[in-house]
Amino acid sequence: MKVAIIPARGGSKRIPRKNIKLFHGKPMIAYSIEAALASACFDKVIVSTDDMEIAAVAKQYGAEVPFLRPVNISDDYATTMDVMQHAIEWFVQQGWDIKAVCCLYATAPFVTPEYLIEGYQKLQQRNVEFTFSAAAFSFPIQRAIKLSNHGAVSMFDASQEQVRSQDLDEAYHDAGQFYWGRTEAFLERKSIFAPHSRVVILPRTRVQDIDTPEDWLFAEALYSLLDQRV
Repeated sequence: MKVAIIPARGGSKRIPRKNIKLFHGKPMIAYSIEAALASACFDKVIVSTDDMEIAAVAKQYGAEVPFLRPVNISDDYATTMDVMQHAIEWFVQQGWDIKAVCCLYATAPFVTPEYLIEGYQKLQQRNVEFTFSAAAFSFPIQRAIKLSNHGAVSMFDASQEQVRSQDLDEAYHDAGQFYWGRTEAFLERKSIFAPHSRVVILPRTRVQDIDTPEDWLFAEALYSLLDQRV
């Protein structure tokens, strides 16, 4: 049995009600639910929330909300792993035989069924515990600089100053869309960013954090551009 878990607490502060705020005419969470359902990867698509309004919207778009998340893992300090572990333990209590779980963020309007399918396929490889979405940095991180309290410039790694850009290793970052994992790996709280993981590499045009009002406006503009290209 394979299950998608979409964490969606009600207490977003920087963008109030972010998970159900309308994004191009639909609640933000709807994009993740629809992608999960369209992928046909999952026996169940479940939203973990502490909020009745979010639960109602999630059900409207086809997800299940079989429990409400406890208050102690619904505040600013609760981690994604806390939420995943709680949900999986609830599944076990119901007698469900869960082989793989996908944490799919509620604020991932650029996620597609194809990437979810690729993530699951890579999870089937030998000795792989997790797969997740990632994208390449747009600039060599080895050339990163920092500023002192007085504004003086220095490099994080001065040994890279004269190295040609094309000779530097490409670096990637978590794209913040989804994390496939084996059930035991989540329950044991293993590190996701480790050699036992593989990545689904996304184009940078499909990656945007949405944490601030400015992020939201940029994401809407990017989505409009992508929509015009279809």
